[in-house]
Amino acid sequence: MKKIEAIIRPERFDVVKDALLQLGYPGMTVTQVNGHGNQKGISQIWRGRRFRIDLLLKIKIEITVRDADVENIVNTIISESQTGSIGDGKIFISHVENAYRVRTKESGEAAI
Repeated sequence: MKKIEAIIRPERFDVVKDALLQLGYPGMTVTQVNGHGNQKGISQIWRGRRFRIDLLLKIKIEITVRDADVENIVNTIISESQTGSIGDGKIFISHVENAYRVRTKESGEAAI
C-alpha cells in the first residue's frame, strides 16, 4: 500500500476531487495548509502599500491506495491540477506498512 500526499492550489481542489471520484477513489483526507516552495510567497498591493505574503494557502490531499493504483492516481492529480505556473504544488508517495478499519477490524488492503 502507498500513501499519496498531494499539495495543490485551492482553486483546483474541486476539479481534482471530482476526477478522483470518477476513478473510483472517493475516500480522502483533505487539509487546508499554508506554505511556500521555490516561489517564497508573493507580493501584493493593498491600499497603495506593498505587502509580502510568505505563506500561501494550499490544499493537502491524502489518499492511501494499492500499489498498482498509484500511477493512475498521480497522473490524474497532475493533469487536473496543473496550470503551468509556479506554485502548482507537489506530490509525495510513501510506503504504508498496514491499515486498519476501526469499525470492522479489517486490516491491509481490505481496510482501504
